[in-house]
Amino acid sequence: MQKMYLFVTITKRADSDEFTDFFKANEISVIYSTPCTGTAREKTLALFGIEQSLKTVHYCVVTENKKNELVKNLTKDMAIDLPDRGIAISVPLTSIGGRYALRAFAEGHENDEVKEVVKMNQKEMELIVVICEKGHTDDVMDAARSAGAGGGTVIHAKGTGSKYTDKFFGVSIADEKEMIYIVSPSEKKKDIMTAIMEQAGPTTKSHAITFSLPVSDTAGLRIFEAEK
Repeated sequence: MQKMYLFVTITKRADSDEFTDFFKANEISVIYSTPCTGTAREKTLALFGIEQSLKTVHYCVVTENKKNELVKNLTKDMAIDLPDRGIAISVPLTSIGGRYALRAFAEGHENDEVKEVVKMNQKEMELIVVICEKGHTDDVMDAARSAGAGGGTVIHAKGTGSKYTDKFFGVSIADEKEMIYIVSPSEKKKDIMTAIMEQAGPTTKSHAITFSLPVSDTAGLRIFEAEK
């Protein structure tokens, strides 16, 4: 059986429909999308008279063959490697809840033979996920950038509550939160996460908690690939 991946694409909101059409043209019918924003400081945007960067995150679950096809076609058909076009990452899944869910996501191709693909000489990357109090994105990103992070993407969220965090950290998970995605070279991950925890962690007003996920493939991150 083929491996399955969570495939995440972050684009400008104005390009959202175009990328949705791209996924459908590539036979991806189950797509989840959510609005989000960039992480540029509001004071900086106001200084230059620039509006906040509005983005959309697209999620889909795909087979290994389809993941490789999407990475190739995003560069070829959507020019995702050009500046300000967007980025895409894939994260390997460890399990899926039942064969019906598997068949729905794989769209009948879960047992296809894996096609041989020439791997690009990509830099190893990680997806750092940070959850912090609403309104404290700048604090988190200032900490992350001090350790070498680039930009990030903010998604507004709401927790479901936890007696443990209320008791030990004084944090109400049920309040509105902001979730920040930061894609980083693997060698910078530890420094970035350490900086976030030291400067914006649970003992600060930001109450940030963070974790990271391995990224198997990327597209649209030419700046990091060029550093290698």
